[in-house]
Amino acid sequence: MTRGRSAITGRFISRAAATRHPRMSVTESRRNASSGTHHRSAITGRYITGAAAARHPRTSVTERG
Repeated sequence: MTRGRSAITGRFISRAAATRHPRMSVTESRRNASSGTHHRSAITGRYITGAAAARHPRTSVTERG
């Protein structure tokens, strides 16, 4: 099941909305099964440091496992 998440609000959004706003959303294919807190860039989809997430709050998503 693929779902989208807004990088601005952190809430789930439809796949269509995630497609319309690719720089402000992240597509997730399954629930984060790992423990701990991780930060992901909405633009690249890659994991980033907490400092980078703090500098770019509108284009990053914080995942708590």
